[in-house]
Amino acid sequence: MPWYLSYRSSQISKAFALHTGDAIVCRPQAAAKKIMYIPKYFEITDKQEILAFIEANSFGQIISSVDNRTFATHLPFLISADNRQLIGHLAKQNPQWKSISGQEVLITFQGPHDYISPSWYSSPSVPTWNYQAVHVYGKCRIFDSADRLKQVVDSLAAKYEAGFEQPWQPEYRASMLQAIVGMEIEITDIQCKYKLNQNRPIQDQLEVARQLKTRGSAMLSEAMLKASGKAANG
Repeated sequence: MPWYLSYRSSQISKAFALHTGDAIVCRPQAAAKKIMYIPKYFEITDKQEILAFIEANSFGQIISSVDNRTFATHLPFLISADNRQLIGHLAKQNPQWKSISGQEVLITFQGPHDYISPSWYSSPSVPTWNYQAVHVYGKCRIFDSADRLKQVVDSLAAKYEAGFEQPWQPEYRASMLQAIVGMEIEITDIQCKYKLNQNRPIQDQLEVARQLKTRGSAMLSEAMLKASGKAANG
């Protein structure tokens, strides 16, 4: 099996994040050099939960520096089989790849999100926005081996074609791979934030989830019910 096939559920349970030698540890937020703003109510540290979130929301954006300006590209990512790397590819026409190797990059992943009206609460409050997000930091390395590029493209196709009744089977000219370069991002830090009204009373959380479902935000509603269930159970 290619070393970066990430769509197999068996890989989700493996450890991830900062690794030193053979040991892998999850770096606490307080020790991180760069963090996103995460109040304690919204911080997620469960490794399996974060990996599953990335797997389910793997279309992210990679942010680096190009000519001393912040530059971002939106693209799908794979998680390596050992959960230590994110893998993707860039078009050679995209200038980002030319200077990204060796840089510390930020990759962001976003889940469902929506507006939250204060009219849904049992006590006075203000408007807000609920969402789920993961930030991944790491060192990027570029590769251009045709065999490895083919594995990346084929793995992405296998993952996203899996839901089709008749999945497309990779069939393209090898020369097409010359138009892209591969990326490996060695993960050094991960932060995860689920802002789902965990700071509100349970009755408010459940009412917001109900309102969101009524408005068509089923995935966010489901995420809120899951979070409120955990809160209700202590």
